[in-house]
Amino acid sequence: MAEFRALGPIEAVVGGRLVDPGAPKQRALLALLVSKVGQPVAVDMIVEELWTGNPPPSAITSLQAYVANLRRVLEPHRAPRTPATVLRTYGRGYLLDNRVVEVDVHRFSERATAGWQALDWGEPQQAVREFEAGLALWRGQAYAEVADTTYVRPDVARLEELRLSVVEGRCAALLAVGAHEMAVAELEAFTRAHPLREYGCELLSLALYRAGRQADALAVLRTNQKRLADELGIDPRPALQHLENEILNHAPALDWRPHPRAVAKSA
Repeated sequence: MAEFRALGPIEAVVGGRLVDPGAPKQRALLALLVSKVGQPVAVDMIVEELWTGNPPPSAITSLQAYVANLRRVLEPHRAPRTPATVLRTYGRGYLLDNRVVEVDVHRFSERATAGWQALDWGEPQQAVREFEAGLALWRGQAYAEVADTTYVRPDVARLEELRLSVVEGRCAALLAVGAHEMAVAELEAFTRAHPLREYGCELLSLALYRAGRQADALAVLRTNQKRLADELGIDPRPALQHLENEILNHAPALDWRPHPRAVAKSA
């Protein structure tokens, strides 16, 4: 009955049409409920989060008005005095019923899982498609209206970590299909933004090596090693140390070759 987009500012689609969730507090309420879709969210917790621990005496009345407004937006054809089926009252709280709504957060997680499975199964082109479809769902910070609230912050961090891993997964898939130069361009930007992500540095080094840039590949690993030591006081993962040795020795294992399954499919 309704679709919610929470990978950025909250959006609601009803009957295939984008609808207006309303004023800022009302939008924040919807984002809060979407973050826990299928789970009841207690009124006390909603009030605490929407008014950052300092609710006015009229908070409950305002909350009830926001709920009534959202119900009209989400179920515009519901008959008067009939129970709401999308935004339901549940005890002393409210929930969005996951049996009748869809959320882009869930679709993103499904695409991420499908991408990693395709990569594991030796189908990197399918992995690229799955990862790109998942990343295309992002429009900004997840649950943007309530991203800094205590209740939602852990899920925002989890989703951001998953997004970064999908970016890395897509680049790994690009390397697997032989798109080394494309992977270099993407990974150079990614590692500048996230210099302490070792897997990103590993992928960039491999991409540079396969693009014929051995010195640059080694420089990436050594810069990463120094940064980890200076900022975190740790050594690189053994995989990065092993990669450095293989690059120095021009190990044949680093050379690109199509996956046997991909070769079999094209035969």
